[in-house]
Parts: sequence; structure tokens; C-alpha cells
Amino acid sequence: MSELRRNSDLIKELLDLPGKRVLDIGCGGGNLTRFMSRQSAIVTGIECNPRQMEKAIATETTGSEKYVEARGEALPTDDASSDIVIYFNSLHHVPVEHQDNALGEAARVLVPNGQLYICEPVAEGPHFEMMRPIDDETYVRAEAYKSIKRSLGTLFTEYREITYLHIVKHTDFDEFEEEMSRISPDRDALFQVKRGQMRDAFVRFGTELPDGRTAFEQPMRVNLLMKLDPAS
Repeated sequence: MSELRRNSDLIKELLDLPGKRVLDIGCGGGNLTRFMSRQSAIVTGIECNPRQMEKAIATETTGSEKYVEARGEALPTDDASSDIVIYFNSLHHVPVEHQDNALGEAARVLVPNGQLYICEPVAEGPHFEMMRPIDDETYVRAEAYKSIKRSLGTLFTEYREITYLHIVKHTDFDEFEEEMSRISPDRDALFQVKRGQMRDAFVRFGTELPDGRTAFEQPMRVNLLMKLDPAS
């Protein structure tokens, strides 16, 4: 079994955030953007989903973070203007045909030797199995990983690849449904049809915690890449 880690702890361990210019691509509701801002990074959250952007903007800021509506494959950002680019649970949401372009854009906006941090859920584990009836992401997650590997030697060099086990916690089923639908609005109709099945899966795959929340194991993989310096 992989080592149990918290996503935030691994980010703090692997990235030197204070003072760095960071793009959080596919920032969702802005949780990670705000976390990195609290670590004294200068963070811009990039999001193309209006429902996610609405939540991010509506949440009180914790530092100097800001949000921009854009897509990973077409960043409204100058060349070599970022020290770190992060794809956290988001590269597999980029359409497969645009994933290579998205990584090319990440390379474009990074300074030479800048870092690209990609964290993706692996297509296995209780949380993944619970989601399969409404959104089986096996294919898109595999294609995202292939895109990462294709970028090596041309755009990036790989610094580290780490797998670990993360615990996803949901307050209750209603909160879970709201979050999953906000991430991918296409799931709305599927929840309408399969809500009973999903409630059963929520109980079957989850572990109830003493505080009333429900926990699910989710294997994760981090690929930490460094932009190739053409001058070297």
C-alpha cells in the first residue's frame, strides 16, 4: 500500500512557495489557490468552469490571490512569467486532444528551470470506484499521464514521480453530490437518474469518521517536472 499523505503537506515539502509566482490551473473553488497564498506565494487561479469560478470569487481571500477565467491550453499569461505551474486534479479534465497543448502552454509561461507540479488521482481505490457509475475517468486519466510522459525530453525533465494515498472526506452525501456536480456539470443529469445507486455506493465505499464525515481512500500520483532551459 502507498504511504498515506496529505496533498497540502506534499506540496509544501516539494515546492518552495514563499515569494514565487504560481499559476494554479483548473483551480476549481480556489482551495489550493488560497492555501498557497497563505504560504506567501503570489498565486493566480485559472478556471474555465463558471460554477467553480463563482465559488472561488465568492470566498474570502487569504492573501494576494486572484482568479482569471481561462483554459489551460490557452493561457492569457506572458512568456516566462511564472515560477511554478500547478495542475492539481485537473489535467485529466482538459480535453484529451488539448492535453499536449496545455503542457506546451505551461512550458511557455514558465521561466527556464521553472517547475510544473502535476497531481492526478489514479484510476483505482474506493473514491474512484464510488464515482464510476456516473463518471468513469479511466481513459482520460491514462491519457493525461501519457501526455506528461510525451513532454519529457522536449519541454520538461522529470525531477520526481511520487505515488501516495490520500483520504478524501465528505461532510455527507448532499455535499458530495454538490461538489462533484460543480466540478463537472455534466454529472447533474446522471445524479438525477442514479442518485439511489450513488447513495448506496457512498455508504459501501466510505468509512464513517467520529466527527460524522465520511472518508474514502484515493491513490494519487505527483509528477514534478522542470522546464528545460534552451540555453543550457
